[in-house]
Amino acid sequence: MFECLTKINWKKVGLFASGTLFGTAGIKALASDDAKKLYTNCTAAVLRAKETVMNTVTTVQENAEDIYEGAKQINEERAEAKAAAEFAEEAEAEEETEEETTEEVGAEAVEEAAE
Repeated sequence: MFECLTKINWKKVGLFASGTLFGTAGIKALASDDAKKLYTNCTAAVLRAKETVMNTVTTVQENAEDIYEGAKQINEERAEAKAAAEFAEEAEAEEETEEETTEEVGAEAVEEAAE
């Protein structure tokens, strides 16, 4: 009968018993009124932190919207300036073409009159 007791690994049995004991005590500790107060205070702190983070996120989003609108405005102004510059170049090119045509017609008229 004593032989079977010598074959038992008492270290493993002790670990199991202590785990069970700490588990039972742990459950009671986690369910105690003090623990519930701790959970309530931690939850309240998390909610306050969430509120602060959400306020910061809202501020960042508003600033991002302002920056985005400003960037769109700058791009629109650049596009308008580019279109105006192209229009001015085209008008200048047309004026030069008209001047050359007028000079050629005037030169031909002078030649015909001289003949």
